[in-house]
Amino acid sequence: MELGAAAGMTFGIFPILIFLFYLALAGLTVYCLILFIMLARRGVKALDLYIDEKTNKIQ
Repeated sequence: MELGAAAGMTFGIFPILIFLFYLALAGLTVYCLILFIMLARRGVKALDLYIDEKTNKIQ
């Protein structure tokens, strides 16, 4: 009986660990998405400045 109780405890903890892993993965995904959006905004700003600089040099 003791062995069965220990096995039940292991299988009871395993889904909780999987859920915590998925939760951490979802948080990491949101964080990476925010960083990517910030990088894209900086890239657009830099591209606008570059285009503005090149068009003003020609005139």
